[in-house]
Amino acid sequence: MLYVVTYDITDNKRRQKVAHILEGYGSRVQFSVFECHLSRKQYGKLCQRLWPQGHWSEGDSLRFYPISGHTLAQVTIWGEPPLTNPPSSIVI
Repeated sequence: MLYVVTYDITDNKRRQKVAHILEGYGSRVQFSVFECHLSRKQYGKLCQRLWPQGHWSEGDSLRFYPISGHTLAQVTIWGEPPLTNPPSSIVI
C-alpha cells in the first residue's frame, strides 16, 4: 500500500533523523513529505523506528495517510517529482 508520510518536527537533529529513516522506506517528494510503498510488516517496522524519534506531546507531529488503489488512480500531480512506483522486486 502507498502511504503519504508527513512530519513537522521542531528540533533539527530529530527532524534529520526522521528524514534519514524515511529515506530508507520511500521517496522524498517535498521537504517533509515522503511516499512509501509498504507492506503491513514494513509499516509496523517503520512505526517502531520512528516512534522514539519525536516529542509527540510537545508539538512534533508525524502523519501517515494510506492511499488505496482506487484513490491512487485519482491522484493529480502538478510539477515534480512524479508519483513514485512500487519497487518491481524486493531483495530480502
